[in-house]
Amino acid sequence: MRLLVLGGTAFLGREVARAGVAAGHDVTCVARGTSGTPPEGVRHVRHDRSGEGLGGVEDELWDAVVDVARDPGQVSRAVEALEGRVAHWSFVSTGNVYADHSVVGADESTPLLEPRQEADDDPDGYGAKKVACEQHVLRGLGADRTLVARAGLIGGPGDTSGRTGWYPWRFAHPALAGQVLVPDALGDPAQVLDVRDLAAWLVRCGQEGTTGVVDAVGPTTTLGDVLDASAAVAGPGAVAVPADPGWLTAQGVDAWMGPRTLPLWLPFPEYAGFAARTGEAARGLGLTTRPLAETLRDTLAWEEGRPADQPRGAGLTDAEERELLTAWHAGG
Repeated sequence: MRLLVLGGTAFLGREVARAGVAAGHDVTCVARGTSGTPPEGVRHVRHDRSGEGLGGVEDELWDAVVDVARDPGQVSRAVEALEGRVAHWSFVSTGNVYADHSVVGADESTPLLEPRQEADDDPDGYGAKKVACEQHVLRGLGADRTLVARAGLIGGPGDTSGRTGWYPWRFAHPALAGQVLVPDALGDPAQVLDVRDLAAWLVRCGQEGTTGVVDAVGPTTTLGDVLDASAAVAGPGAVAVPADPGWLTAQGVDAWMGPRTLPLWLPFPEYAGFAARTGEAARGLGLTTRPLAETLRDTLAWEEGRPADQPRGAGLTDAEERELLTAWHAGG
């Protein structure tokens, strides 16, 4: 098929393009190219979607489109330009579209945020802008031509956020000999969806004309299981040191992602179900996932290939972790 990826030079978009080529499809990416270059075998149309048109691809016919945009204006313009020239549209949305994250095992019936049309960089508006994007696609293409995949945490090689690579890398490179600081929240839910599994599924959905609005998430496991698998792929030499979540917060350690954090940790009751959505609908549409250990092993290999002095998107510096472990052992 002729596959058009709106994006294609960063993380998921690039992996979708790679999966399309691997499956034998004719793949074109429309992207500025500032995040990198598309995979080998992909036609790259350089274009800034904040302007008019789509670099000329709107004059061609397409079997499938995959769009990962978060700007409602960009999505609206793309739908208007391509509506009569594409058979199937996959829009990658996010679990952040939901207004309530407190329920473990929730599904797609959860109420959504109010849509927001502004094209700004406000991270607090991310979910609401994705709601607006979803609406533009569904209204423009119709449910019979659209797949909306509300992705959870996407991990794997290339995850610059650091959320899936942090623990395998830290167990392989402990800041304090033999010890890795973790939150004592080992039973909390966790979900990781390998970017390669999501990308391959999106390509298959385009080829097969699969439609629906579904949560594309990995299997529900626990933070403790993620830590155990991370330690296993890193090899012997370090063990987890669980510290009280309240103490960690008092020391200025944040949750989930970003600087001075312990990733995948969500110590907030209002987010109890954020990493524990059912995902049954997507599995019913053919989404399959590889073992967690494989994702973590391959992400560690990717992390090891990065420059040693390149900042990581999440976690603690060596100095921060040594200081925290020393303080915790001294009495917390």
